Amino acid sequence: MNLVTRGYECAPWELRWRGLAVDQLQRTESTFALSNGHIGLRGTLEEGEPRGLPGTYLNGFYEEHELPYAEAGYGYPEAGQTVVNVTDGKIIRLLVEDEPFDMRYGTATSHERVLDFRTGTLTRETEWASPTGRHVRVRTERLVSFTQRAVVAIRYEVEPLDGKMQLVLQSDLLANEPIESDSNDPRVAAALQSPLESEFFLAEDYRAVLVHQTKRSGLRVATAMDHQIESPDGLRTDILAEADLARLSIAVDVPQGKVLRVTKFVGYGWSAQRSVPALRAQVHAALAGAFQTGWDGLLAEQRAYLDDFWETADVEIDGDPELQQATRFALFHILQAGARGESRAIPGKGLTGPGYDGHAFWDTESFVLPVLTYSMPEAARDALRWRHSTLPKARERARTLGLRGAAFPWRSINGAECSAYWPAGTAAFHVSADIADAVARYYWATKDPDFERQCGTELLLETARLWMSLGHFDRHGRFRIDGVTGPDEYSAVADNNVYTNLMAQRNFREAAASCERVPEVASLFGVDEAELANWRRAAESMHVPYNEELGVHPQSEGFTEHLDWDFGGTPQENYPLLLHYPYFDLYRKQVVKQADLVLALHLRGDAFTAEQKQRNFAYYEARTVRDSSLSAGTQSVIAAEVGHLDLAYDYLGEAALTDLHDVHNNVRNGLHMASLAGAWMSVVAGFGGMRDHDGNLIFAPRLPSALDRIQFRMCFRGSRFAVEIHRDTATYRLLSGKPVEIKHHGEPMSVTENPATMPVPPIDPGPAPHQPSGRAPAHRDPERVRRNTLVEPG
Repeated sequence: MNLVTRGYECAPWELRWRGLAVDQLQRTESTFALSNGHIGLRGTLEEGEPRGLPGTYLNGFYEEHELPYAEAGYGYPEAGQTVVNVTDGKIIRLLVEDEPFDMRYGTATSHERVLDFRTGTLTRETEWASPTGRHVRVRTERLVSFTQRAVVAIRYEVEPLDGKMQLVLQSDLLANEPIESDSNDPRVAAALQSPLESEFFLAEDYRAVLVHQTKRSGLRVATAMDHQIESPDGLRTDILAEADLARLSIAVDVPQGKVLRVTKFVGYGWSAQRSVPALRAQVHAALAGAFQTGWDGLLAEQRAYLDDFWETADVEIDGDPELQQATRFALFHILQAGARGESRAIPGKGLTGPGYDGHAFWDTESFVLPVLTYSMPEAARDALRWRHSTLPKARERARTLGLRGAAFPWRSINGAECSAYWPAGTAAFHVSADIADAVARYYWATKDPDFERQCGTELLLETARLWMSLGHFDRHGRFRIDGVTGPDEYSAVADNNVYTNLMAQRNFREAAASCERVPEVASLFGVDEAELANWRRAAESMHVPYNEELGVHPQSEGFTEHLDWDFGGTPQENYPLLLHYPYFDLYRKQVVKQADLVLALHLRGDAFTAEQKQRNFAYYEARTVRDSSLSAGTQSVIAAEVGHLDLAYDYLGEAALTDLHDVHNNVRNGLHMASLAGAWMSVVAGFGGMRDHDGNLIFAPRLPSALDRIQFRMCFRGSRFAVEIHRDTATYRLLSGKPVEIKHHGEPMSVTENPATMPVPPIDPGPAPHQPSGRAPAHRDPERVRRNTLVEPG
């Protein structure tokens, strides 16, 4: 009988699960996923079974399929893209005296898995007795290298515990794993059914390689494995390869007190253009590099890489050990999603699962890239370079829609629009302004002239052109942007969405400023003084609706005139609403899926007064149901700014623990990168009060009553500094680089090596806001969280 699982144990620098619960494997396979932004491995057991949802992903590797329409329409996207589960190189099966080592059989007297945020490894240790009573100890450790981005390494050790026994290991490369699709579209399921066609296979000595190509997208992937074996004498090996399988079999008699140790190196490479021989050479080179570095060298490189990351990005939370763990868990997975993506996107699930078909959304620019901009700016730069590489597709999409400039996709893997639901997809033009906002943020945080010249200015001017062709000046001289969908997906095709208009306003201003800084690029793309003047005029004349009677900004024009949703009459089991009510009913009521106007209060906070922020926040708190994981982090930020610090703390808990608590019951499909990023935003932008409007860093730190101290680290224009927040004071300290000019609660100051401690002024938050019936965030009890030792499942 196997051990009963206790859930995740609470520790500051790791995620540990003792025991095995087969029904929880799909969750833990997501949370224990390893990635470097190029390769992603779900946290399946090395033996391949039992398993929940296996997955090995390469960033940007996909298969195409047709998009279904009951009725076709002009401009509808024609092809979808779905991430492919590529060749699995994790599998190492064990037989103990001819009995398969399988956690569902025999008895596991101990079993635990640990994801270590400092070493970047996933380890497992199991003591197991076979059905006939043979006892072994199995230790495994795996990594996806941050420094050698094509390399995966696994160490597998078996130790007999009760006498000499014959052990057999089978190390596999397995393509076209049978896998269940969550899609209701049968064409998607068909596309994922054996999507890889064999082009080449070879095995010799301890090495094997498989090369495959997708049937429709024409992408080619090569996977190679090689091994180092440490064992007692009498070792026998055999290797084979066929179309979808390569296997090295290792057999040896191991005495008690001795260990069979196998180190497996796996190399991955893919391309849309390179030949079979070229990809074979690429993965062989990856293995050569891994062998030259060796297992110990790869571990050392991984640790050094993470030491540098945490030196820049760490967040310390005193008073809530569960949140401390969850916040580092979030930062670790954000790093994994973006570190070595380089010329590829950062998907909404990272590379932790097949959710959203592996697509990237605007979440990347508005949630994930702010974290990377201030912790690993080169990763933010690379993600924006990917957007720049897709500009031809964005220009083509704009032309199809009768517009100028660049219309970036709502969801995509290769840059082409993949959303078959146009009200939420095509009409959500704000994604183009979100990209422009990320470009401007990155520029002001780094002053990177090469990026601006090569990518930034072009992205800004082409998105500005989109807004000029999408909007118009009305008879009152106001610049209107009609018929668009904002961030809130329970409203669609509305006029003058405030978030969209304000982000477009910033887009105009940043585009004009960038064109002035690099006039040679502006000239290359035909930008003249007349066009710059039009952008400035549109920015100055941007229509921002305001309801004078209520004293709030309508989310979009007329929104505050809609009938309120009947929250009291809505059963809790009917959330999320989109699964139980028709969209037309949601679209015509005052009900908000996720922060929209409240997101504008954060990202365009410079456009609102303090009083407007308080009134707007209270108004939309009463109408936001958070049927999206994107919402809690933003609501936390604004709750903290307007003084509702304990509410902000509750929202921080929801954002940080979305995946560890499986709040939305869908972690099996992968982690929520934007919600993980929302945890960082809640701490840094919420309790730290950090804002970065126009390249000026300002802080307005405050603590909720439950926490004793928060410290976070950032980088800005090549300098690293720390902000430490206590109840009545905040201390700023330069860690490296030149002094940084900031404002603390409006007061200018310089962050230097000499720590500067500043007072934290009190704030009057006014009356507490209320949420829709049953939709308040879970309250975090300070005493309970201090006593917390486990993150309970579910």
